[in-house]
Amino acid sequence: MQKLALTQSLNQKLSPQQIQFIKLLQIPTAELDTRIEEELEVNPALEEGIEQKGDEVEASQEEESPTEKEEDVNVEDYLQEDDFKGYKMQGDGNYSEDDKEMPIPMATTLNDQLMSQLGFIGLDERQTIIGKQLIGSIEADGYIRRDLEAIINDLAFSQNIESNLDELEGILQRIQSFDPPGIAARDLQECLLLQLDRKDEISEEVKTAKNILSNCFNEFIKKHYQKIIKKLDLDSENDLKNAINLITRLNPKPGGISSGLAKTQYRIPDFIIENKEGSLVVTLNSRNAPELRISRSYSEMMDSYSKSDKKDKKLKETVSFVKQKLDAAKWFIDAIRQRQQTLLNTMTAIMEYQYNFFLDGDERSLRPMILKDIAEMIHMDISTVSRVANSKSAQTEFGVFPLKYFFSEGISTESGEDVSSREVKHILKTLIDGEDKQKPLSDDKLEQLLKDKGYKIARRTVAKYREQMAIPVARLRKEL
Repeated sequence: MQKLALTQSLNQKLSPQQIQFIKLLQIPTAELDTRIEEELEVNPALEEGIEQKGDEVEASQEEESPTEKEEDVNVEDYLQEDDFKGYKMQGDGNYSEDDKEMPIPMATTLNDQLMSQLGFIGLDERQTIIGKQLIGSIEADGYIRRDLEAIINDLAFSQNIESNLDELEGILQRIQSFDPPGIAARDLQECLLLQLDRKDEISEEVKTAKNILSNCFNEFIKKHYQKIIKKLDLDSENDLKNAINLITRLNPKPGGISSGLAKTQYRIPDFIIENKEGSLVVTLNSRNAPELRISRSYSEMMDSYSKSDKKDKKLKETVSFVKQKLDAAKWFIDAIRQRQQTLLNTMTAIMEYQYNFFLDGDERSLRPMILKDIAEMIHMDISTVSRVANSKSAQTEFGVFPLKYFFSEGISTESGEDVSSREVKHILKTLIDGEDKQKPLSDDKLEQLLKDKGYKIARRTVAKYREQMAIPVARLRKEL
């Protein structure tokens, strides 16, 4: 039997201003200018610049009936200069016109480079179309992973060109002669062999290297060196060592070469931390401190409305639009202000928590720190701290660090103290760097060495930290 019933429930909803604030908080410094420009374009009530003295508009106080006060716009809310004048929070750093833009060098893309070379190998119109299709299939790292049969189908459907594997293979081989060496390979083995093809054919180490890649590739990637020596009947380990050294100097990702093939990117720090005579000072990057104000002309519209006949229907519609734009401008300025204050509060708390690190730059000075620690210090939600930490960075005397760098879990020592997992990683890397590369340390041995130094850590944690630092297992660290 169905029944109708009324129930009450409480649902928390974010206000438009809260949503605006959350979105602005996540934006990196490099993108803030663009976001502000977008807001300036859609809201004429918002302007750049500092409010000048004498610009404040006084609203006349008129007698209104209670009914009129409820229906009409509250003019005074939009004429308080102090709330909307241009501002820059104290400690935001020096601001100059030079800070507004940072030039980024432009360069041609990998695709542009390859297309340019395609025009110099004397292909006819049909072959050129096939060559462009092949180049278009090259991925960012320089490989063609798409099956050639699929490319043949693409040519038939999109270009109305019937081709075959032999024709595609022939044009692909010519593209593989382009720079950078190893481009347009279908797998790592082919990529390395293409690079060796450009080296001195007479050299014994080149011949041995080609032989290894052609006939012992699986043994090579697994570092089964004794099997390679036996299979290729090499005279000595030295011959193998020279060939292996040659192979390891080749480029496994030819498309990833930065010189002339990709755009250089800069990390723009959100914070600057300076050591001034032993005391640390944190400031916001000046680009986080835009000078914004409410448009005087829009304020004057509200002033005119307060002195006009409020029964005019068209005027009421106009002032409703003005009120909407003023509301949006006020919300945006408040959100920017909150963003600045939240960023400063968060970074100041991180700096105080990791004070010793910011003084000496030593990883071992980092204390275990989680999002909750900072959230409790600044009396904000963990999600807010997370948004700041995930998208911001700080410039120090020791380099630019993402805020995530300063967060780490704690590891117990024999003395009962907690140390940062980053400190343990530092020691782990030191142990691996100093190991005998002919007999690399296993994770079990590394676990024991760490315990000997007083760190209580499980073997699976050793493996996790090693993987996080992109260090391979002992077998793959073996050298001749």
